[in-house]
Amino acid sequence: MAYGGVPRLKTALVGAGGWGANHARALHEAGQLCAVCDFDVDRATECASKYSVPWCDSVGQLLESEFDAAVVCTPTPTHEQVATELINAGKHVLVEKPVGPNPGTAERLARMAAKKGTLLTAGYIERFNPVVRAVKDVAANGSRGQLFVLEFHRQNRRPEREGDVGIIHDAAVHDIDTAIWLFGRLPQVVFARAGSTGGQREDFASVMLGFGDRHVAVISANWITPVRMRRFDAVFTEAVISADYITQEISAQGAAAPVVEKREPLMEELLNFEESVHDRSKLIVGPEEAAAVSRVAEAAVVSAEQGVPVYMEP
Repeated sequence: MAYGGVPRLKTALVGAGGWGANHARALHEAGQLCAVCDFDVDRATECASKYSVPWCDSVGQLLESEFDAAVVCTPTPTHEQVATELINAGKHVLVEKPVGPNPGTAERLARMAAKKGTLLTAGYIERFNPVVRAVKDVAANGSRGQLFVLEFHRQNRRPEREGDVGIIHDAAVHDIDTAIWLFGRLPQVVFARAGSTGGQREDFASVMLGFGDRHVAVISANWITPVRMRRFDAVFTEAVISADYITQEISAQGAAAPVVEKREPLMEELLNFEESVHDRSKLIVGPEEAAAVSRVAEAAVVSAEQGVPVYMEP
């Protein structure tokens, strides 16, 4: 099969639980899924049987088969080991966010991929959300004036799965990445307050990112409330644009709302991964950007723990 004049990317899924199951479905629909790997044999066989592809329970066994790329959806602490094996074998890799439990993971993997000449990207899926892209276009063309303030709200009940990172690295990191992408620069200062309602890691947080020219992003995230919400407001000098990540609905005050064509962000992400293997200039989330987002998220964790702002190195 081919897409856009190039052969389909034969992609293996490593980690079929939780979000990995969504990747399996999307990879299958895109015609990319060629194998499923999971240390849980029951989970591996169930997913592989559903999509009629081979399965295995170790990366070593997976590497005995023929494939071009892999999506890594294993627990965060295992991302570096799994991705390292795949990259060293010359495979292109999409690692789900967060790339690792600390910024060093993304930085090491980025250097390794550059040395091996393979493509490395990370699962910052909101960049592929049509409402985010619409706001990005508006900011670029200046049709609603200059973008100065971003306000994000992300909430839900705590996931049933046992989290290996707190809410800043797990959920708020999406909005950290979106803010960086929309402003087109890294923040100069990070200040955060966070806490826990009983667990070992934070389950609510408020993060303020200070950018150059007094641009600001404020992120509120929690795993406390029963109502699922993922939305943001973009404050321009001539309009306020409000968007819902989930419904992909968008509205505006002071000007006409941009037109949005609804698309599935996960599918767009996977198609971009495939396209970028053949043309690196098409890559939306570069490995260095993923590493930068991890550094900002870690700065937010440090700020919350110490109660002081953290100033980022240029």
